[in-house]
Amino acid sequence: MAVGTVEESVEIFKARSDKREYRRIVLQNCLEVLLISDPETEKCAASMGVPVGYYSDPKGLEGLAHFLEHMLFYASEKYPVENSYSKYITQHGGSTNAFTSSENTNFHFDINADCFEEALDRFAQFFIKPLMSPDATTREIKAVDSENQNNLLSDGHRVYQLQKHLSAKDHPYHKFGTGSWDTLEVQPKARGLNTREELLKFYEENYSASLMHLVVYAKVCLDKAQTLVQSIFQEVPNTNRSYSPVTDQPCKSEHLQILVRAVPIKQGHRLRIVWPIIPGVIYYKEGPSIYLSHLIGHEGEGSLFYILKKLGWATSLSAGESSGGRHFSFFEVYIHLTDAGHDHFEDVVALLFKYIDLLRQAGACKWIFDELSAMSETDFHYQDKNSAIDYVVDVASNMQFYPPIDWLVGSSLPSRFSPDIIEAVLNELTPQNVRIFWVSTKFDGHTDSTEPWYGTAYSVEKITSSTIEQWMEKAPDGNLHLPVPNMFVPTDLSIKTVSNKMNFPVLLRKSPYSRLWYKPDTLFSMPKGYIIIDFSCPQSRSSPESIVLTSIFIQLLMDYLNEYAYYAEIAGLGYWISSHYNGFQVTMTGYNHKMRVLLEKVIDKITNFKVEPDRFFVIKELFTKQYQNFKFQQPYEQALYYCSLILREHAWSWKDELEVLPNLEVDDLVKFYPLLLSRTFLECYIAGNIDSKEAISMIQHIEDTFYKGAQPLSRALFVSEHPSSRIIKLEESTNYFYAAEGLNTSDENSALVHYIQTHPDEYIKNVKRQLFVLIAKQPAFDQLRSVEQLGYITSLSRTSDAGICGMQLIVQSSVKDPRYIELRFQAFLKMLESQLHDMSDDEFKRKVNALIDIKLEKFKNLSEETNYFWWEISGGTLRFDRIENEVAALKLITKTDLIDFFNEHVNVGAPKRKSLSLQVFGSSHSSEFKAEKVDPVEPNVVQIEDIFSFRRSRPLYPSFRGDISRLKAHDAEHQ
Repeated sequence: MAVGTVEESVEIFKARSDKREYRRIVLQNCLEVLLISDPETEKCAASMGVPVGYYSDPKGLEGLAHFLEHMLFYASEKYPVENSYSKYITQHGGSTNAFTSSENTNFHFDINADCFEEALDRFAQFFIKPLMSPDATTREIKAVDSENQNNLLSDGHRVYQLQKHLSAKDHPYHKFGTGSWDTLEVQPKARGLNTREELLKFYEENYSASLMHLVVYAKVCLDKAQTLVQSIFQEVPNTNRSYSPVTDQPCKSEHLQILVRAVPIKQGHRLRIVWPIIPGVIYYKEGPSIYLSHLIGHEGEGSLFYILKKLGWATSLSAGESSGGRHFSFFEVYIHLTDAGHDHFEDVVALLFKYIDLLRQAGACKWIFDELSAMSETDFHYQDKNSAIDYVVDVASNMQFYPPIDWLVGSSLPSRFSPDIIEAVLNELTPQNVRIFWVSTKFDGHTDSTEPWYGTAYSVEKITSSTIEQWMEKAPDGNLHLPVPNMFVPTDLSIKTVSNKMNFPVLLRKSPYSRLWYKPDTLFSMPKGYIIIDFSCPQSRSSPESIVLTSIFIQLLMDYLNEYAYYAEIAGLGYWISSHYNGFQVTMTGYNHKMRVLLEKVIDKITNFKVEPDRFFVIKELFTKQYQNFKFQQPYEQALYYCSLILREHAWSWKDELEVLPNLEVDDLVKFYPLLLSRTFLECYIAGNIDSKEAISMIQHIEDTFYKGAQPLSRALFVSEHPSSRIIKLEESTNYFYAAEGLNTSDENSALVHYIQTHPDEYIKNVKRQLFVLIAKQPAFDQLRSVEQLGYITSLSRTSDAGICGMQLIVQSSVKDPRYIELRFQAFLKMLESQLHDMSDDEFKRKVNALIDIKLEKFKNLSEETNYFWWEISGGTLRFDRIENEVAALKLITKTDLIDFFNEHVNVGAPKRKSLSLQVFGSSHSSEFKAEKVDPVEPNVVQIEDIFSFRRSRPLYPSFRGDISRLKAHDAEHQ
């Protein structure tokens, strides 16, 4: 191996489309490093993987590994100022985060390239000489506790912990990994333990260079990157600790052949069938779990899901490996059941085992493996370039499990067909080995046990293989069979020649029925396309009934298309249909070779839509549960909903929609469908590896289908019907607030969303607001979250809705009520005022340059580019050259301009300040909510009692979706 220098070449397999360079080195302290050089990047990144997680938590100190992850962000001997690392990263255009899993803790960041060297040095101090002060220790235990409080009502966390709870008590898998005030403060103190001393001991015992894996993503060449890494990271201590994986199995015989009934928070019925299996990482080239998840999770005709859906018993199904560790793992099938499916639970389980028997009888099929392998290879070699930070995290995680040649690949390229290995894993999926978790609100009051960490009510009974065999004998046959060869596998991956290297979309075609915006791929050289067809339908939002019927129509469309379109999806061609403020949208992305085939099928289903009564009632039931579960949203999500409801002109209340839903019948949708499509307009965007003639032909086909013929399905919109999305204009020098109790009485958390409305889209004001948020967001986090410990969820961010710009603070807290948080935000703004005045000219210039660097960052893939341009089109702003203009505006901005913006629009008492405070009071702050109702309102503060009366009383901002009929279509070949 190479120690400090590259003495021998180690091959690292990479995609054919990947232009980056890679080098593996091992430093003198045995730290293994992958260097990545990307001269085209504007962002550099790094990720350190430490193979220690909550499995290593000492008994009685649950959450210690996770707590240590939090603590390393605070300060170091070299950089002793608290949170200076996060501040440096954020204010130079970057982001930083970390996570703790069962056997791994990962730290990562990205930053503008010109600041990477210092950022890397600050990052390295996590692993060299961190400071963990007693004061910070106490505060961060509260942050961990706040994080845990946010998770307590999450069904995902609750069921996962229940699965772990029902395993061997002396096995690390059994542990609770998040931690809380009780596990990290109260219980240790009661036993005479000092948590900080235990934390330092845990760090010294587990954080050794010999265990770590570092990935560095640099703009400079490999030699320079190597010199930089050696100079910084060779100081990471090496205690020569070796990795000690967990090797024994967590599930003994008493934990198998069990049926667990559990009560969730949210409405619905879910089935999770689990088997312990051989970990896929051992046979990652053979890919047995990938092969089996492909078949058991398939949704095409003859699949398990197809049959369950046809019977009206399930609305979704997924299957795959759920890793527990390097030496043990699980295979899981997860099914969302309908009410009828819940009643036919035994049949559902029986059909699953029947399908597994079918796979066993068929044996491992080489053609299926070869097709799967070929699709995986195509996806690998034509993978989109993603963000540097996501990339380094993925690769650092792979370094823990795979040899260097496969660090970039991981287990994504199954290439060796081994029937014996596939069948060995398949033979573990038996009734003798199964754990069934059946989760339903119908079990409320019918359980006899409680999981200790989350309080989930459950009961357990043994279930024998003979019982399951009896179910199989009684279950319907269903005509289960293997999938057919996939017609959507792309075979033409050629790149089309683009004669005109246009930088922006052009209006390629327009008619009374549609506008086609077109942007060929001039940056990525990928055989992929992107299509958006936006249907403006004035009837879609005319009433709560029309909104719900439009949603059911969309869901039924996707339901009808599923078994056909699923083949496209697994071949790298995805589509979805979604509703929006004035209709619905068809989006398609992936390999362009057979994109038109799928598009025409979707259009055919829309134009020949028929309401199938049995599917209508399944979808209606699904929507009913979704509406009923609205009240279980996080309090900050409820506050954001109230903000949207107040500000948007045409928003309807979820309660109104829920109220009309039970009365809607098949005939209502039958009558509504032709009305919905009676008058439409199509805003279209086609981009990527699709030539202009093909783009025009696609839209012409859609127009011919919708608008032509003796009895056309649709007609052009009247001028007065064209869509506009408008936002309420708040009054200057006025602070509005809306207070509500949390919808879930079991949730102790409260939330504040403080929204400040600043201006309609305009370059100079845009960059002032963007610069202010860049400067203020990390200090806001530090003060409100880290210092004052108001809540784990704390953020300050920019907003833009229908071209109206602003900013918002979000804080969710179990310790303080929203009114108190509001006062602390005001105090923070006063503190920030002095910091802005004290900022040096050099520091101000660095902030401006950091924002310029962020803006000049190139699109990494077609999706990023499409999302950027579609935002301009859908909002009506059409400022495709926004980046250049905002960079030019930034170069002219002064510190005085920024302070003036702050004093006019943001600061407490600012003359042009327009704010809206959304306050959701959790159950722990119900007395404060009652006091809010009776306390006198301060001057310039207006309480909103009735949202809709308030909305009707306010003027609206003009819509940016004005008259663009004067826009002329262009010839894409001659731009």
